[in-house]
Amino acid sequence: MENLAGDKKSRLRLAATCGALMLMAAFPAVARSADVLAEADGRARALIAQMTLDEKIDQLLNVAPAVPRLGIPAYNWWTESLHGALGPLPTTNFPEPIGLAASFDAPLVQQVAGAISVEVRALHTLGRETGHLGRIGTGLNTWSPNINIFRDPRWGRGQETYGEDPHLTAALGVAFIRGMQGANPDLPDVIATPKHFAVHSGPESTRHYADVFVSARDLEDTYLPAFRAAIVDAKAGSIMCAYNRINGQPACGSELLMKQHLRGAWGFKGYVVSDCDAVTDISEQHKYAPDPAAAVAVALKAGTDNECNTKTLGDTPNLSARYREAWQRGLISMGDIDQALVRLFSARYRNGDLAGLPQRDGKAVPVSAIGNAAHRQLALESATKSLVLLKNDGVLPLKPRVKLAVIGPLADATRVLRGNYSSSQSAPPVSVIDGLRRAMPQAQIKLVHAGASITDGDPVPASALRTPDGKQGLRVDYYNRNDGKYDSKPTVTRVEQGLEAHALELKAVADKHKVTWNGFLVAPETGTYRLAVSGVKGTLTINGQPGINATEYSKWAEPLQLQQARLEKGQRYPLQFEAETGGTGVPGLFWKRISTDPEADLLAGTADADVIVAVVGLTSDLEGEEMAIKIEGFSGGDKTSLDLPAEQRRLLERAKALGKPLVVVLMNGSALDLSWAKDNASAILEAWYPGQSGGLAVADVLSGRADPGGRLPLTFYRGLSDLPPFDDYGMQGRTYRYYAGTPVYPFGAGLSYTSFRYAPLEVTPIDGAAENGVMVSTEISNTGARAGDDVAQLYLAPPAFEGAPKLALRGFQRVSLKPGERRKISFRLSPRDLSFVTRDGVRQLLPGQYKLSVGSGQPATGVAGQETTLQLQRSVTLDQ
Repeated sequence: MENLAGDKKSRLRLAATCGALMLMAAFPAVARSADVLAEADGRARALIAQMTLDEKIDQLLNVAPAVPRLGIPAYNWWTESLHGALGPLPTTNFPEPIGLAASFDAPLVQQVAGAISVEVRALHTLGRETGHLGRIGTGLNTWSPNINIFRDPRWGRGQETYGEDPHLTAALGVAFIRGMQGANPDLPDVIATPKHFAVHSGPESTRHYADVFVSARDLEDTYLPAFRAAIVDAKAGSIMCAYNRINGQPACGSELLMKQHLRGAWGFKGYVVSDCDAVTDISEQHKYAPDPAAAVAVALKAGTDNECNTKTLGDTPNLSARYREAWQRGLISMGDIDQALVRLFSARYRNGDLAGLPQRDGKAVPVSAIGNAAHRQLALESATKSLVLLKNDGVLPLKPRVKLAVIGPLADATRVLRGNYSSSQSAPPVSVIDGLRRAMPQAQIKLVHAGASITDGDPVPASALRTPDGKQGLRVDYYNRNDGKYDSKPTVTRVEQGLEAHALELKAVADKHKVTWNGFLVAPETGTYRLAVSGVKGTLTINGQPGINATEYSKWAEPLQLQQARLEKGQRYPLQFEAETGGTGVPGLFWKRISTDPEADLLAGTADADVIVAVVGLTSDLEGEEMAIKIEGFSGGDKTSLDLPAEQRRLLERAKALGKPLVVVLMNGSALDLSWAKDNASAILEAWYPGQSGGLAVADVLSGRADPGGRLPLTFYRGLSDLPPFDDYGMQGRTYRYYAGTPVYPFGAGLSYTSFRYAPLEVTPIDGAAENGVMVSTEISNTGARAGDDVAQLYLAPPAFEGAPKLALRGFQRVSLKPGERRKISFRLSPRDLSFVTRDGVRQLLPGQYKLSVGSGQPATGVAGQETTLQLQRSVTLDQ
């Protein structure tokens, strides 16, 4: 059998070599053109001309199989890297995008995306080295960034976005795309895929069948600007269409979006990928097409080139049969199929997955580039710059020798740092309590354990795990599957640092396999713990009884089923778990030590404290994408309230009653009602989901080692009664641009440990007329006693017209200044920057007087800044 298998492998290698030679021979007429796109398209056409119908239609799904006779390797278009590459190695975990948005620092976002791009390419190298190409996370494209507008704080996926403002979202989206793709978008390092095109921001519970009706004004004014910038300015090579319908048509089959705007007005030449199962939704959920074959025809003819289908996760066969049926019924033509394939294969030539373009640098990024020291430092820098100080009565920065009591369910939490769409394999995370101990070695810092919370559950560290022979970690056996059965003996046995699998690192492990974990859990301290697993079957035995008994595999985004148990220090508790490929749940072992008498422990733990630091908030297990959760305040991944969880509100009230200064640190991905904290806390620090180094970043700001310079990319309202219904996509009454009430904290708000002053504004028309654009200049000075960061924000308020916003952000610059330092800053506003959108959806320069302000936040909010007026003389209509 071994000789036969060897012969088979030799034949495959020979076929691949012959296929490659055939491809080389097919291109003698393709010159080394300066037009990379034309050359890549030509190579793609020559390639698909040699393919059969069956080979062609198999390439239309996110899992594209290898075609050995043509030298085409397998390729999986499903790659995620929203704020860090997702893969089997410990990749770098940066702050959630809403935190990156709070930095108001486009160069930083571009730098972060560049680091992620390096790690995505290194994961592709790993896939080539191990032979696991074709699995998720091995491609040279990525389904990021998410540039939907965070129009309503209830939306669970809003954490993935850059906030509520179109200008900020567009600028940061462009920065991310440029960082990801590199200097030459025609030869991208990694192809970026802005998503979800275009009117898509909740509710999660109705996204597969909702028909969103949006006015022409809101479409042009709010929902399209960031996507236009991503395509026209950043030249993103791909785009992802959304689940829902827009004005009656599914997004992945929309004439308005896909043809009029994307391919028409914006001249997009790249490929379109569907959100996962959005194509099947066209018939099954929207009932827009009568059957699956008609659904794929709707999408393909509209310009959806690549279909993500979640059934590929379980290796479901014959998923491409719908395309064959559509072709047989005459619903699609060979030209429709070939057009999609040209776009897809052209992209693979240009990103270097397929060799042949002479302009393409063939150097691979080494696997060692993942999680390097420079990326770790950038994770800390970006986390620090994401933090927003909202209140400070003078308690911050903390004194070096302060006595601190750190309370709250998130004080020692680590999973919360990651946010959603992040790899469970990342550098060791730093909790707030650990960060404070690192940053403040002279302080007396006490952790006060909280009672049970809906935010509980952190990965069990390797230090609390032992293999059967006493090593740190767990013994892991990998069993390959052959002929429908798992081998009786493991192919690989090794020690892993947790309940995790690393099959994609291992060349000997087949794509279809089973994993078993064996060892012991050893608690570092005696106490009461809550325990859970995800993505596995098996047991954890405590005193002869199953402390965990997982009889079924949990699914993706399924809440943890936490069980409470008392563990004794040093005692070994045996565990045995297993998992098979094809499941959607990610293997993990979680715990949380809790107090069984939290009120008494709070009194005892804070008795000697000078200051109480309460770390509270949410987690991405409560807010996120289409989740199976329904509890007080949360449903299906969305929020049903802007309140903190009830047990956290009670904790804060009890802490306040102790009469000591209370510093509230928030971790969350969306706006919360902070009215109580604003009235009662001594200081409030918004930390978002800050990534692997988040706890150290928080500690650096609380201790004064760093200045807080972040600003809110969202309006923080008092409650849902302030807002229109969640499923109403009209913008009236939403976001700082159209909200008529008084928020708890406005968009753009944030404090520093120093103070700033702005000089009067200078406004200079370009080429003698403001209609051509203007230059706006000022000088900003640090008038305080320490170095600090400010975000200079430029707002424009238009002359009155029907539906006009109160004002709109049109520029921002983050500036770091030493004490007494002054710096001149300038903004160049193009005609598009000066334009607004009429009731009929027409973007125009409107004649009249505009109010223009530059300062540390919105005008009329008590911040440093300057204002002036700008007069436009004539009306000018701009392109879409």
